[in-house]
Amino acid sequence: MNLRAPWGPLCLLAALCVAAAALALVTGPLDIPASHVFASLTGLGETPTPQESATVLDIRLPRVLLALLIGASLAQAGAALQGLVRNPLAEPGLVGISSGAALAAASITVLAPPLFDWFPARFVFPVVTFAGGAAAAALVLRLARIDGATRPGALLLAGLALNAMAGAGIGLFTQLASDQALRSLTFWMFGSLGKASWPELAVVAPLLLAAIVLIPREAGALNALLLGEPEAGHLGVDVERLKRRLTVLVVLAAASAVALAGIIAFVGLIVPHLVRLWRGPDHHELLPFSALLGALLLTLADTGARVMLAPAELPIGILTALLGGPFFLALLLRHRAEIEA
Repeated sequence: MNLRAPWGPLCLLAALCVAAAALALVTGPLDIPASHVFASLTGLGETPTPQESATVLDIRLPRVLLALLIGASLAQAGAALQGLVRNPLAEPGLVGISSGAALAAASITVLAPPLFDWFPARFVFPVVTFAGGAAAAALVLRLARIDGATRPGALLLAGLALNAMAGAGIGLFTQLASDQALRSLTFWMFGSLGKASWPELAVVAPLLLAAIVLIPREAGALNALLLGEPEAGHLGVDVERLKRRLTVLVVLAAASAVALAGIIAFVGLIVPHLVRLWRGPDHHELLPFSALLGALLLTLADTGARVMLAPAELPIGILTALLGGPFFLALLLRHRAEIEA
């Protein structure tokens, strides 16, 4: 976290994240008393049943940690991407990065299943999704750059086209997939934290943490970039190197999230705007506050997704899309003049 951010509100958000995590640990189809959850985590107090202990430690705890990490990384990546392209409507899902990563994962799932006989899926998917997300980011940013500047309208149109093509590609793979692969494709399209487990988390968590820690280091450069690329250059910012670094970090965050949770849209769009309304546009505050608020909101959303249709589970990507779609339309109306430019 950036030392220039105010610690009081940050600590408040951190405390709310802990409270949301505690709520998630005690909430689910299996009713576990809070005292038994505490005993499972600490070994103190009442003795939980083996089923309760296994549920808390092997199912709910890795899922809660994954929700916190993915929420923080996607929200912070969205804030960084918006600053990088100076477009308030940019977000890893909307500009095609998440869809490109999901398409790459779907293609491997259907076309190369023998690959998993040689390499565990938890190692294959982060590599494949990163490659797909990086290719999508490079294509969209290239198409959106006109006369040396990234055009908001072109960025949205390029992202929309890439999302449509990726969706069509995943739809095509559903026609070729086996029953087992078909379930995986549904997971990539709608998103879920149900795959969370300690082995998968051990692979993906360091990648998400790397993005969360490294993105705020670029806060000063992003503040300078708000003035324009020439002005940022005069202030000593190597704009092209900044673009490469941040693009890699945004793709790392989005692709790592897709590798273990599928497509979770709109987190990177909603959270930075809420933080800007609360704290302003300074990236020294915007980035760490976005990380904590994103972690809080996704943890609460996942808890809601688990209990809304219990004992069935609502894919969290559907829930975030239901919440984020109207928010995005409102932003379109608000920034219509910028898009037309």
